[in-house]
Amino acid sequence: MGNLATPLSTVRTVNPAASTKPAGRILVVEDDPAVQKALRRLFETEGYAVETQSDGRSALDSFQSSAPAAVVLDLRLPKVSGRDVCKEIKAMAPTLPIIVLSAASDVSDKVLLLELGADDYVTKPFSPRELLARVRAALRHTARTPDAQVASFDDITADFKKMEVKRDGRVVVLTAQEFKTFQFLVQNADRVISRDELLNEVWGYQNYPSTRTVDNHILKLRQKLEKDPSSPVHFRTVHGMGYKFIR
Repeated sequence: MGNLATPLSTVRTVNPAASTKPAGRILVVEDDPAVQKALRRLFETEGYAVETQSDGRSALDSFQSSAPAAVVLDLRLPKVSGRDVCKEIKAMAPTLPIIVLSAASDVSDKVLLLELGADDYVTKPFSPRELLARVRAALRHTARTPDAQVASFDDITADFKKMEVKRDGRVVVLTAQEFKTFQFLVQNADRVISRDELLNEVWGYQNYPSTRTVDNHILKLRQKLEKDPSSPVHFRTVHGMGYKFIR
């Protein structure tokens, strides 16, 4: 579905050691054989092991069998849609990078996918080098060592390694993006964080069409984690600047 913007012949060996030292496994979910083949060559040239699947059901089966380092996911898939694949994978592995490919250019599609937890969005036709850069950026973001793996305040405890948040000993259900927003705020406590920084760091997307989604996620965190959501103590608004987490 769609074409690569740059001829494949221009995407040749950049890392001479790539073939002897794989950098991780990329799951490519794409039903167009030509694009699938091009993406395999692109990532293998850079040292990644590549697995390809042509429909959403096979992609989910593959993921459940062995989780990859990242997923490159087409939206228009047979059997199970790309949206549902994204949602299901993020429910099972909130921090696993998913980069979405689609011929769709509608802004609402981008908003929906990022709300579901996709880490980035590339519209076809695309530059292979741009896609490669976005995958690398998502992997770097995921690989960052957090400053703290455990946090607590009031009756809330969080174990970021286990991706678990509890309130009074009971598990609080957070969506993938709510959890990542919560983790980033907690690990940057007492620092004012702009909406743009949250979008870039949590969603991995610098040109997000609206910052309203940040406000919605903060609202949800207040409802789930503050004693009085209407008068938040921990998830503070800094008017005209962004948000600040205070223990």
